[in-house]
Amino acid sequence: MHVADFSIGMLGANGIVGGGFGIAAGAGLSAVHRGSGQVAVCFFGDGATNKGTFHEALNFAAASALPVVYVCENNQYAQFTAIARTSSVADLSVRAGSYGIEGMTLDGNDVGAVHAATARAVATAREGGGPTLLNCVTYRHGGHYVGDAEEYRDSAEVEDWKHADPITRLERAMIEADWLTGPAAQSVWAEASAEVEAAETFAKASPEPDPATALDYVYTEPSS
Repeated sequence: MHVADFSIGMLGANGIVGGGFGIAAGAGLSAVHRGSGQVAVCFFGDGATNKGTFHEALNFAAASALPVVYVCENNQYAQFTAIARTSSVADLSVRAGSYGIEGMTLDGNDVGAVHAATARAVATAREGGGPTLLNCVTYRHGGHYVGDAEEYRDSAEVEDWKHADPITRLERAMIEADWLTGPAAQSVWAEASAEVEAAETFAKASPEPDPATALDYVYTEPSS
């Protein structure tokens, strides 16, 4: 939930729904002032688009032409509630029009479509064209948490969406285009599984954090 790595520009996930909107706008403003050419990318779910911070941040980012790409991972459920019950519009990308910026709805399970739309949005941001809202329609196969009874949706709906899984779709497309062979694909899966298992083993064998480091990086160190 709270993983971050400033060394690669990852400013951190946020436990507060909609908590990243303002941070992304601030990062975009920083990039403009520093002339770094960087673009901030903010990921959030469909439920977060109903938070006040969504509208405040997009309005500010649009008014200031900030280099920010807002990516809605629209899995159609906010915890246990279908988006149709909480939003007055079916296509969330139309909200971009309220701020005079481009909004696009795309198949979030199509890797190629997401890559193309993102490349276009990043180019717009770097050219001074301001932010873009990408509404990537996808689906959450599992429950909101371990043990979720999932009484709010039909099991047949879940099974239907599993056939549209983006990883298997990309694998099939690459094999059909002769960019990847079946044996090579299996090798990739095996390597990925081994890497995950190795990481799990390392984590379990690692010592617990030193309690004395609990407040590290909570406050900015004063400059000398």
